[in-house]
Amino acid sequence: MNRRSILRGLALGAVAVPAAVLLEGTAQAAQYSVAATEQVANKVYVWPKGKALTVANRQWSFSPGGGAWANLSDVRLRNTAAHGYVVLVAASGGRVGIVDHTSETDAEGNDLLWSAAPGGNPHAVERIEGNGSIVAASSGGFLSLYSPTAVSKPSTLALVKTYSLPGAHGVLWDPSMKVLWAIGDGTIRWYKVTGSYRSTRLSQAGSKSFSGLGHDLQPDYQNKGKLLFTASHGTYQFDTASKAITRLSTETRVKALVRHSSGEVLSVRADDTGARTWGSPTLRFSDSADRTRSGAEFYKARIWTPAYE
Repeated sequence: MNRRSILRGLALGAVAVPAAVLLEGTAQAAQYSVAATEQVANKVYVWPKGKALTVANRQWSFSPGGGAWANLSDVRLRNTAAHGYVVLVAASGGRVGIVDHTSETDAEGNDLLWSAAPGGNPHAVERIEGNGSIVAASSGGFLSLYSPTAVSKPSTLALVKTYSLPGAHGVLWDPSMKVLWAIGDGTIRWYKVTGSYRSTRLSQAGSKSFSGLGHDLQPDYQNKGKLLFTASHGTYQFDTASKAITRLSTETRVKALVRHSSGEVLSVRADDTGARTWGSPTLRFSDSADRTRSGAEFYKARIWTPAYE
């Protein structure tokens, strides 16, 4: 079975339920925007799905510079009461941060509301809704919890606790179940959040094992109560209620995987070539044309929405 057949099979195999989330349009039209971390230019780009991946077509971008900001590895759009839309970013060079999503098209380092250096190759970053805390997942084997003295002031965030998670690669807040999902080496764990402000803590509530190193962890926007994740031996769906894991494909080296509310699947698969063997110049779509940017190395791709699920 070829790659597009796998992706379309994933999309068509979804449970036939009404779309739980409509993302920048309708499920029927499947018009939405995509955010991607591009590691050669070291920028976050946001493009309309149907447009060529050119600088001229960008809706928004973020350029943090190099050093500890090298190799951007994660991006998420979130909504806050105090600052409106903010963008969470992580870089394998060692830093994570919160970017003010202002009306300007091209954000830079001076648009950061907060940043920190958790170290250990940060792969993902998430915000705990209503609490204001930030959690970073570093592949060095730990989660870093940053909590504020005022939810409305990201500048007050400070490290309060680290938690061991071998191979930590992904984190995702679940507003329905009030838990933080995290993925690492052979495990998905979920954590309850206790306390507030600098007394915020994570308490592990359970775990589920699988084979291989876990990688990306994202919502299935067509199926509330389901998550999608990628690992060494394939792609998978995780049922947040039953904790059942369903294997979706045997495709390896998938670095990003997410399903839009229309059923279309967006993914990035490492091409195993060049200086960044973990990246690819192509964003893949199950129901429309793939998009390639010559010379680029995309690592993560996201549906551009503040929705957690």
